[in-house]
Parts: sequence; C-alpha cells; structure tokens
Amino acid sequence: MNALDTGARIWAGLAVAPSSALMFVVGVLLAGALAGEFIAATTRLPRVVGYTLAGCVAAAFGHGVGMPLSGAAQTVTDLALGLLLFEIGSRVHLRWLRRNPGLAATSLLEASLSAVAVAVVLRFFDVSWQTAIACAILAMPAPAAVSGRVSMELGAEGQVTQRASLLTALNTLYAVIALTLMRTWWAADDGGSLPQALAGLSISLITTLGLAALLAGAVYLVARRLDLRNESAVLLLFGLVAFSIVAARAIGVSTLLMPLVAGLLLRNTSDRPWVWPRHFGTSGGALVLMLFVIVGSAWSPKILVAGGFAALALMAARFVAKTIAIVALAPWAKASWRQGLALSITMTPLSATALVMLSELMRAEPELAAGAVPIILASIAVLELIGPIAVQFALRLAGELPPAPPRRRRNESGKQPGTEGRP
Repeated sequence: MNALDTGARIWAGLAVAPSSALMFVVGVLLAGALAGEFIAATTRLPRVVGYTLAGCVAAAFGHGVGMPLSGAAQTVTDLALGLLLFEIGSRVHLRWLRRNPGLAATSLLEASLSAVAVAVVLRFFDVSWQTAIACAILAMPAPAAVSGRVSMELGAEGQVTQRASLLTALNTLYAVIALTLMRTWWAADDGGSLPQALAGLSISLITTLGLAALLAGAVYLVARRLDLRNESAVLLLFGLVAFSIVAARAIGVSTLLMPLVAGLLLRNTSDRPWVWPRHFGTSGGALVLMLFVIVGSAWSPKILVAGGFAALALMAARFVAKTIAIVALAPWAKASWRQGLALSITMTPLSATALVMLSELMRAEPELAAGAVPIILASIAVLELIGPIAVQFALRLAGELPPAPPRRRRNESGKQPGTEGRP
C-alpha cells in the first residue's frame, strides 16, 4: 500500500467517523437546551430537570445510551464529570475537617452507614452478597453534578451548600477507592495472585496521584501569570483539565479520582482562593448540559422492570441511612437539625458518578456487574429526575436561596403598572 492510499484511508476515516459523534453531540445539546429553557420558562424548577427529562424521553422511545459507555457518550461524560470534580475539589478546604471533627465524623458515618444499609436491604431481595456489595459502593457517592449545578443556577450560598460540596467530594473519594479495592480483592479471589493484584493497585494509585499532581502544578503555574477570571485564561485552564482527563483514560487510571485529587491538592497546598467562572464558562456548561441528558437516557423500560422493587429499596435505605447519620451528628458538626435535614436531602440524588463507576465495573467484571446493572440504572433513572427538585427544596428549607424576584403584574387594561400615561 503506497502513501497516497494510506492518506486516503485516514482521511476517509476522519471524514466518516466523527459525523455520527458530531450528530450525537449536537442532538443532545439541542434537546437538553430546549427542554431546560422550557422548564425554566413554565415552572420555577431548575433547568437541570429539563435536561434530564430530555434524556428520559429519549430513553422511553428506545434511544438511550448503551452501557457500558462508549464513543461520544463516554467522552462527554468523562470530560463533564471530570471538570465538575476538579472544580469541587478546588473549592474544598480540608482544614475545615480539622477545625470541625464532627463534620469529618458525619462524612465517614453517612457514607459507611448508607453502604451497609443498601447491602443489607438488597439481601432481602435474594441479591447475592457480591452484587449487594457492588450496589452499596456504587450508591455511596452523592452527585457532584446535580448539587453543584442546582446551587449555581439558583445562586445558593451558605453552610448547607458548602457542606454538600465537602461531603460530595469525600464520599466520591471513598466510593472510588472502595470500588478499586473490591475489584482488586475479587481479581485475587478468582485465582489471581494477591501480591500481584496489590502491586497493580499500588501502581495505579501512584500513577493517579502523579497525574493529579502534574495537573495541580500546571494550573498553579498558569494562575501565577494569568487572571483565571479572564476568558482566555479560563479556556487554557479548561484545556489543561480536559487534556489530563483524556490522558487518564488513555493510561487506564480513574477519570473520577484523578481530577478530584488534583482539585484537592490545588486547594489544600495553597492558601489563596481559586476563582474562575463556574463550570469553566460556556464550554464547561455545555458539557454539563449534555452530561445530564446522557445520564437521564441511560435506562430502558426493560431495565426499570428488572430493577423493580430492589431499586426502590436501595433508594429508601440510602436516604434513611444518610438522614440518620447527618441529622444525628448535626449538633457535633455545629449545625442545626434543620440544616442537617436539608443537607441529607441534598445528598439524595444518584447521578453521573455512579453511572461512570458502573460502566467501569461492567468492563472490568462483566459477570459481577450483570446483577447490579438493572438495580443501579433504575435507581439513577428515578433519582436523576427528582434529585434536582429535592436539592432545590433542601436549599430553600435551609434558607440559602436568594429571594425570588416578584413577577410583574398587568393591570386590567393589559399594560404594565406605571405605563398608563405612555402612548
């Protein structure tokens, strides 16, 4: 084959392959944007509800994304969730835990108690211990996407909003590490060598930490020379984070753990506050929009039937366990019971983090993941839709939403008040 033929084949691949991916991205973006604006214009609900609803409608008509994630859906999910986790990590000051040990105890208790409750409850539905433990770990993290997007859109500020970011970052960290340990243990239990499995785990974690440190260092160097509130600087920052996430996927390390650890390193190795537009401006906002549509479409009517009552039991056990842990330790964590209840409600949704973890488990351990798929996807389908509404209610309960602007009323003549004398 000569160079001309090789070049023609490469060009043909570039011309054909991206077309379907591009159509997917454009379709998801348009559907989500239209649904979000319709919801915002007709209700007082967050636009996130419209984004998710667009995905749910697509799934109901058989056009949802396939699992495990692949192609454009995986790329968008990796980038959007990675950006969100990096942003959350960069806003979490871990010294807060040292000043407030009750908050640290709350984080550990709500994550562990919810995992135990889910595993025990699923055993009553004749789910195997392996599947029950997998579901418990997958259901552990609260949604970085839902709580962050809703609080940003509604302009929420206060203790509950800040504590939700902290707990979300920590229980995502717990869940990813727990899933990695579970996979390592079962790989050794299936006939592999435990020392070899632990060596592979150590190499993976060291690689993740190294890549996270490189990203944090690159952002720090950029911030020393550029104003991160500037549009050009934000695009550079967006590119650094996106490149690191793509590199993590190529190397084979966690695309969830790496950006989260990078954000934590950036925030907790420097006393300066890191300020840039939320979700990295328009580019990140578009990715987050598509993320909600993709996650909302990751189910089918068949999966809802298969998940059935086990998914409902998972959701109930998870909510009750998180509520008990957070409300019980609220006084020690220097919060009122009202703030504790509101915080527990913000931790209710189950979203993209669990979906990505499930996708990775399906690739690594398909037999183990088979039993967890219908339960987790059915839970995500329900909680992804009602989650934003629950977060909005919780933030209003905590009194952290700004007052809604009064709607302008028309008088009987149909004119706006104060315009009677105008022609």
